[in-house]
Amino acid sequence: MARARVRLSCTTPTTRRTGRLMTMNTDEMKRAFLADPTSSFTQFLERTSPRLLPNAVRSGSTEDLSPTATTIVAVATPSGVVLAGDRRATMGSMIAQRDIQKVFAADEFSAVGIAGSAGLAIELVKLFRVELEHYEKIEGAPLTLDGKANRLASMIRGNLGMALQGFVVLPLFVGWDVSCAKARIFSYDATGGCYEETGYHAIGSGSLFAKGSLKKLYRPKATLKRAVQMCVQALFDAADDDSATGGPDVLRRIYPVVIAVDASGARQLPETEIAEVTDHVLAGRATRPDGPEARL
Repeated sequence: MARARVRLSCTTPTTRRTGRLMTMNTDEMKRAFLADPTSSFTQFLERTSPRLLPNAVRSGSTEDLSPTATTIVAVATPSGVVLAGDRRATMGSMIAQRDIQKVFAADEFSAVGIAGSAGLAIELVKLFRVELEHYEKIEGAPLTLDGKANRLASMIRGNLGMALQGFVVLPLFVGWDVSCAKARIFSYDATGGCYEETGYHAIGSGSLFAKGSLKKLYRPKATLKRAVQMCVQALFDAADDDSATGGPDVLRRIYPVVIAVDASGARQLPETEIAEVTDHVLAGRATRPDGPEARL
């Protein structure tokens, strides 16, 4: 599977240094990197262009950072892991966006979903993807899954100042661990604490209801196809009780974004496949609105 590429501009935004404005061109950035090379792209930005970091202090209005993203669910199976997110972003009591994407492939064998301040969270994911690619180019080998999870934790910790101002970013990270051929799920807190979850997990304002749903539906030996159904059912239950979570919108053809990660890599499932799963779930809920009955 081809890795997602994030292109960087040849010049960086103007930064203030020693009382005057200075713009770094490509040659200056090359010299700055060669003077003190590092396998961490984040550290390189901290030295050369700190304003590009998600946790940089910005002047002016913060309205573009106000929309909040929820809800993300993940289910691990013996053959892989499924990560899914609803499409609604809210701003207070209003719907800010109906089709926002909250789930992204991080690299070839991992994916990340975001909850919290949407603007900062999306910036963080973009930087995280570049961070993983930069490390692989410099070191000649990709980070281990544990290394990726820890690197994301350090980036969240760097956002602590913004989190204290109310702009919290809480991702859910999943991946296929090539070293042990196992699907794994990692959750985080606002201080950068990293915790491995077992079986399934959910984050966001609808997580309480989504986890309650998964608790009844989860089967440790389920297939990836069955895991996708579990995630869609959990998002339905979350949307049923949480106003900030958007259920599948059949009229507008807006469905959850679902990414599956297994030994062959990370891939986003096509919308047509998610539409079929959604139609199947809706058909079942036409006779049982609260969802399928859990087996005892």
